Amino acid sequence: MRKPSTTQIQFLLAGALWLLCLLTTFGVGLIPRLENQFLDWNLRGLAARHPPDPDIVIIDIDEYSLKEMTDEGWGRYPWSRAVYVTLLEGLAKRKPAAVVFDIVFSDPHADHEQDDLAFVETAQSLDNVYFPMVRLSATRAVDQEQGYPLKLIKNAVPPSQVGDTDARAALLLPLPGLADTGRIGTINAEPSRLDGVVRSYPVYIDAYGWKLPSLPTRVAQGLGFEIPQDTDSLFLGWHGPALSYRLVSFYDLFADLDSQSPKRPADEFKGKIAIIGSTAPSLFDHKVTPMGATFPGVEIVATALDNLKNGESIKISPAWVAPIITGLVLFALAFAVARGMPLVPAGIGWFTLSVVTVIAAWVSMLTLWRPLPVVSPLIFGWLYYLAVAIRAYWRERDQRLRVTQIFNRFLDPRVVAELVDQGETASSLSGQKREVTILFSDIRGFTTLSEEQPPQAIVDLLNRYFAHQVEVIYHHQGTLDKYMGDGIMAFWGAPTDQPKHALGAVMAARDMVVALEAFRKELGEAGEGFDIGIGIHTGEVVVGFIGSPEHRQDYTVIGDTVNTASRIEGQTRGLCRVLVSAATRKACGSELEFRDRGSAKLKGRTKEVRLYEPLWS
Repeated sequence: MRKPSTTQIQFLLAGALWLLCLLTTFGVGLIPRLENQFLDWNLRGLAARHPPDPDIVIIDIDEYSLKEMTDEGWGRYPWSRAVYVTLLEGLAKRKPAAVVFDIVFSDPHADHEQDDLAFVETAQSLDNVYFPMVRLSATRAVDQEQGYPLKLIKNAVPPSQVGDTDARAALLLPLPGLADTGRIGTINAEPSRLDGVVRSYPVYIDAYGWKLPSLPTRVAQGLGFEIPQDTDSLFLGWHGPALSYRLVSFYDLFADLDSQSPKRPADEFKGKIAIIGSTAPSLFDHKVTPMGATFPGVEIVATALDNLKNGESIKISPAWVAPIITGLVLFALAFAVARGMPLVPAGIGWFTLSVVTVIAAWVSMLTLWRPLPVVSPLIFGWLYYLAVAIRAYWRERDQRLRVTQIFNRFLDPRVVAELVDQGETASSLSGQKREVTILFSDIRGFTTLSEEQPPQAIVDLLNRYFAHQVEVIYHHQGTLDKYMGDGIMAFWGAPTDQPKHALGAVMAARDMVVALEAFRKELGEAGEGFDIGIGIHTGEVVVGFIGSPEHRQDYTVIGDTVNTASRIEGQTRGLCRVLVSAATRKACGSELEFRDRGSAKLKGRTKEVRLYEPLWS
């Protein structure tokens, strides 16, 4: 089976990660959760730069008010509705634009019927007081059997085409007299199903085709604010952390309004939207929002009203946008890597683009109120880069191991380490034209010696001899080409650059002769006829790996220079141990002295070759 190409692998990897993106986005919801974390960070940054509307004031039932009202004889919360009669009458004189209750007055107050009636009458006499209701969670069957007829809800929008005009819904309504004012709206701030965080507020709640306005929407309608027509949910633009809106303690205001000589400014609430609700922890009206884990519900209502009043709207991209951008990023990276872009520049470029993307998302939120989905593209972009980097690392590691294994047969381990550190591979070191110096060494008297010794002894002797000679070659940073029966071929000048490769070869020949003498002493009498001849020549060759990639390859040199070096070695018989060509002598410069041994006619060459014997002390 044909293996996929490198280009195909890059695009297959990008495709696999894109499928994983789709799974984690639409399947397990992991990516949307992470996107929400980045979104919340952006929302906090936006909120820090946009203070709340000063015309929205919260009359706060705080812990202080709960304590003082109890101490003043009004009892424990919930209080008699007479308290709110005093509050509404006092506020009416201060001409607020609207008074909004974030308190559901759903049940009559036992033993306080007259107070309830007075509260209803006061609310009905004012045209700017609004009350909440709650859409209860129920099955369709329960809705139809026990629900409230939706057509009786004033300001509920009936179905335009498809819907049940006689539909009912389970609702927690305020007292009938309060509901009859028509100034009611839902306060269902549903948290996200993914992480339980409240980020949006309904404009309308759908119930079998009917649209029930939320409390902020109903207030906005009453005050003439423009209501968004393209959405049923308002993604909230926040205005600071908890307790950022102006808070007026309920008790302080109530005590002043109930006083014979009020001291608070008469225009304190003029033209303002006064929301009556609680921030007291003991009343448990707190939600998890991007601004914090204990955000008062009354401030969520205030935030939604703030957004409607000022036409603020955060535009959230559809869920499919992030996977599309992620796919484009993945295949752009795959294209770049497949075209041969090195990993380090690619990584630097992708890091730079990542930083620019985060900054662009930040600027988009601050200026356009439009968050950009960046988490998914960044996560999967970096996963792709990491996968490619790991693959490249393992491929490089395999190449290094391969180079090490191959060159350990030819080179000193220190030279091998240098090649590996330089990132050289079998491909990069093949098919090169280089000037090198080649050394041929052959044993003299080996035939006679082999006739006198058993085969195993001959093999052991050769192995011992070659061990000494190869150590010398490696010491002078030569490359061992091959063993040829009782001979050795080595060269200098490849695979690493060696400016003095000729001198290195000649000095290696000198030490090979020294090693020979030591070896002959080891052999004793058997070594008397054991000698060597060494021929050295310098010239241009083709160097590289020759052989089958699947089975065996050798790093070797090819060219007439090789034959010439071999023929020179043959001329040493009966003359001297080491002979070099004129080219080698010239390449050694003035660092060595040579004795002219005349010219010789070499097999395969038309011109005679001048030969020299190196002289060393």
